[in-house]
Amino acid sequence: MSIATVADRDAIENEMPWEARDVPRTLYQMLSNTAARFPDYDAFSFQILSGPTDKAETLKWATLKDKVSQAANLFRSLGVGEKDVVAYVLPNCNETILALLGGAVAGIVNPINPLLEPEQIASILRETGAKVVVTLKPFPKTDVAQKVAEAVRHAPKVTTVLEVDLNRYLTPPKSWIVPLIRPKFEDREHLAHADYLNFNKELEKQPKALNFEDSPGDRVAFCFHTGGTTGMPKVAQHLYSGMVYNGWVGGELLLTAEDNIMCPLPLFHVMACHVMLMAAVYCGCHVIFPTPQGYRGEGVFDNFWKLNERWKTTFIATVPTAIAATMQRPVDADISTVKKAFSGSAPLPLELFRRFEEATGVTIIEGYGLTEATCLVSGNPVDGEKKVGSIGIPFPYTDVKIYKGSPDGPGPVECAIDEIGEICIANPGVYAGHTYTEDEKNANLFYHDKYLRTGDLGRIDSDGYLWITGRSKDLIIRGGHNIDPAEIEEALLGHDAVAFAGAIGQPDARAGELPCAFVELVDGATVTPEALIEYCNIHVHERAARPKHITIVDELPKTAVGKVFKPDLRKQAIIRVYDAALEQAGLAARVDHVIDDKKRGLVARVADNGADKDAVARVLGDFTRPWEWVA
Repeated sequence: MSIATVADRDAIENEMPWEARDVPRTLYQMLSNTAARFPDYDAFSFQILSGPTDKAETLKWATLKDKVSQAANLFRSLGVGEKDVVAYVLPNCNETILALLGGAVAGIVNPINPLLEPEQIASILRETGAKVVVTLKPFPKTDVAQKVAEAVRHAPKVTTVLEVDLNRYLTPPKSWIVPLIRPKFEDREHLAHADYLNFNKELEKQPKALNFEDSPGDRVAFCFHTGGTTGMPKVAQHLYSGMVYNGWVGGELLLTAEDNIMCPLPLFHVMACHVMLMAAVYCGCHVIFPTPQGYRGEGVFDNFWKLNERWKTTFIATVPTAIAATMQRPVDADISTVKKAFSGSAPLPLELFRRFEEATGVTIIEGYGLTEATCLVSGNPVDGEKKVGSIGIPFPYTDVKIYKGSPDGPGPVECAIDEIGEICIANPGVYAGHTYTEDEKNANLFYHDKYLRTGDLGRIDSDGYLWITGRSKDLIIRGGHNIDPAEIEEALLGHDAVAFAGAIGQPDARAGELPCAFVELVDGATVTPEALIEYCNIHVHERAARPKHITIVDELPKTAVGKVFKPDLRKQAIIRVYDAALEQAGLAARVDHVIDDKKRGLVARVADNGADKDAVARVLGDFTRPWEWVA
């Protein structure tokens, strides 16, 4: 099954409604089908170190089904029913996959970002009412075990903590050294009300066939938190049907059982879990997870092309920040097997797109998804025209509307072609009316009780391609990680010298955006930007949200009702960052001004001032924000 045009997409939809598609109805059905078809095919591989010859562990589909059955049986034995939650706070490893799949078969699984702080982890555990938590045994160079122990103390419904020891993936002499330097935390069970058990030892006690009846049909099986920088994260609910839809899109339109996917993305995020992993469970392809930290792992970028050569990768799962990092290294391996790369989470700069394709010969497919929709929404067609900068064509059975407010009443009005409004979507991944676990957070989240309001601003062009032009939510997206500017602003307003604060995302060549802030001081007060940054380092809860630059201004631009007018701040940040990059490169070109284009959002207009235009294009091409020459 293939899509090259909107007509191809429509033809697939016209074959039959989604409800009539012959697809599995539960996760265990989907896994069982694939294990029966491809029992001896490689399913998932993990290597704890990044070297191209380092030890790796591969699970085949038949073995994976056995272990998932054992994990589901284990969770049931610990009191987890279909409406109960198994949370995991883990880096990538094969046990993470077992916790994900086994948890969703036994009950509801709740992946949690191990980089969150203990208070945030505890908040999520309380929100979901988790009974069981799977996490790391204390291990060198990570504090995950310690953070989870502190979180569990404040999550009274947790009865059992299952620990995974990463030492089993190491070889001597490293595996001999770990027990000697392992952080001492043996009294953790005395700090909480939960029992601490060894995950793998408990797993082996369970039968390899499911010892309870699988779910009869659709139900909530996943809870994914969003962001984590708004104080406490929101939790989105996903149904089996949404998971199957994502697996079907990936397994029918992007991948086959012959594919090897390089996936250094974290297994607490929907792109790795619902797109790559579930596509594999649907179609039987092979997914490789290098190092617990994925792209953040030591040596991953340095060894990236050699890893792809080792695993004969055909498909790379990536994000713009990772693409930028790989382009800092030479292509020093045979990557002739690699045909495609799927990029999501943030816009991809045009220059980076071109540089990657020229250096590797690999085609990049840009796509769009969000946690609230289980994940997938649209993608540039694998076999058709790829409009760089767009997020492609909505996938089959995904209905995208661009809505704007009605001048005559509260109801929304659908926008015309190329007219900007809020991107709203309906598809099998949208749990209409029940997206978030907290009912009040679902208020005003849907139009016509069907279309999820994404908070993203965009347009649909005359060819049916979807474009993002901004974010009505004002979120800062740092390397695909959502940061709510309110947290930064609230922290700054706690400083005695600050009267008003406005936080935005400033352009960054690697992360897409980095948080920065503009402040207006109290009359007569004095403080330096450096002092305010240090203040934020203490009072902004999450490290990723701490501003990298603060500008003190005489007066912040404000709307008629006194709100900080952020488009003006974004323009100032674009000029500052772009001019600094040009100056660092020794180029005389400078941003003359920034315009607000109806189709492209904020666009920097650059005066060349006699500078080499190709060199300027290379420098500014690394940023996601568009630019053009002054007429």
